[in-house]
Amino acid sequence: MSNAIKILVPVILCFVSGISLTPVFTHYFYKYKLWRRVSRASTGTQPAFHAIHDENSELHTPRVGGMIVWISVIFSLLLIWIIGIFWGSSVENNLNFISRKETLLPFFTLIIASLIGLGDDFIQIFATGRFSNDPMFLRWLKIGIIVSLGIIIGWWFYSKLGIDYVFVPGFGFFTLGILFLPFFIIIMLAVFSSSVIDGIDGLSGGVLASIFAGYAVIAFGNGQYDLSAFCAVVASGILAFLWFNIPPARFYMGETGMIGLTVTISVIAFLTNTVLLLPIIAFPLFITSLSSIIQMLSRKFRNGKKVFLVAPLHHHFEALGWPKYKVTMRYWVVSIITTSLGVIIALSF
Repeated sequence: MSNAIKILVPVILCFVSGISLTPVFTHYFYKYKLWRRVSRASTGTQPAFHAIHDENSELHTPRVGGMIVWISVIFSLLLIWIIGIFWGSSVENNLNFISRKETLLPFFTLIIASLIGLGDDFIQIFATGRFSNDPMFLRWLKIGIIVSLGIIIGWWFYSKLGIDYVFVPGFGFFTLGILFLPFFIIIMLAVFSSSVIDGIDGLSGGVLASIFAGYAVIAFGNGQYDLSAFCAVVASGILAFLWFNIPPARFYMGETGMIGLTVTISVIAFLTNTVLLLPIIAFPLFITSLSSIIQMLSRKFRNGKKVFLVAPLHHHFEALGWPKYKVTMRYWVVSIITTSLGVIIALSF
């Protein structure tokens, strides 16, 4: 019962915090016009993208809404600390889900990666000239920063937590030794690349909420109650964001949300020994990222021929004539199904 309370109370605090704080943040998002100054449609995109692109929305909708998620998580911890002041440290200890063994690393990752993403958002919002068009060197710089973060986190896994292995369902643990570090970085980059899913109102929020909720169940089944609470709290913060992101969206997730959440997912996958199940648990993320890779390789090696009308995949469905809400809802349905399947497999071994 105490473990359930440890999860339920912080989840409620996070959701209420997010719902309460969002109107205040929204006021400042619009006051300071925190949206892109240059449309993606003006940077050499394909005609098919122009046909489905809502330029007016992109240039008048704030893109830093992901702040709501991680600030809500921080605020829930602050409320737990305040509860401890009034009701005693024992109550605070029963609700506090930050622990060195389970959640300090993913919490650190969420905050640092989110701040990295916020910096990228600010560049796209306030930069002028060549910097406003998200030039290739800035993309490579961002990848380099993510790799550097991956090295630090991978080293923590390897040297501090003693984790140098992956769990293969049905076979057991497979030791990688020092090769764990590059393997971890590859996985982190793979999940990070799925941030391209943030392209339709409510799409990324629903998918990510499903994934974090699934990991809350997996962690609980593993007896990792602090980690379970952390995942559930993040899912709650995403739902608070999603409350205001249902079409028409008040703001977009932005890089501060997508980088923070996708990089954190990779850390949680290693902590729960489910890294090889990520393509199932986070299937919409992987298939969306894969569609962009397939499109790029096809155009490069097949004389410009495309596999999809527009990449990533959700834009392909739009180009086929699916309304945005239909794409979003079907992504949510698929995410719930594949996450549930991944949870079942994870808890069966």
